[in-house]
Amino acid sequence: MKRPDQFEIRPAHVEDVPIILELIRDLATYERAPNEVAATEEQLVDVLFGERPAAEVLLAFEGQSPVGFAVFFHNFSTWLGRPGLYLEDLFVKPENRGKGYGRALLIELAKIARDRGCGRMEWAVLDWNEPAIKFYHALGAKPMDEWTVFRLTREGIARLANSGQAEQEQENPPSPRLRHGSSRFAGEE
Repeated sequence: MKRPDQFEIRPAHVEDVPIILELIRDLATYERAPNEVAATEEQLVDVLFGERPAAEVLLAFEGQSPVGFAVFFHNFSTWLGRPGLYLEDLFVKPENRGKGYGRALLIELAKIARDRGCGRMEWAVLDWNEPAIKFYHALGAKPMDEWTVFRLTREGIARLANSGQAEQEQENPPSPRLRHGSSRFAGEE
């Protein structure tokens, strides 16, 4: 399918954060979870363009209008000894589908993965998203049916992190003569 001449894909810049957040909200609506987006512009500025960017974003435009995006980051394969490219989100607005924009974003990602020496590209898709599943099959992507995705939320992360500290304290209680969190003996000042 031929894309319009005014179609462009480019890396996102900090001034694109409002567009990125709009597309995140559009994606959440498509995925039947419009009220679950907690991200703010301030957070996105920090995590995407701050001191340690956690991910990168490609934006797709038709003329001046944003029509889609891809959010990705690098993971690592110990078996391959190479980085991988993990596609967190790929989204094209429903009214702009069928024009080859999703495929164009994936081609751009494949070029990035190739140029950065990645051993593979991976992503997840919701089980009910049959159009996306068919699209990925047509590209030659294979589902990883033998794998199950696990997740800890912020609360779960905190609980796990805190449980490790509590277990360590139970296994190695501080000397009764030492003040907790100090190298000074009780009574020494």
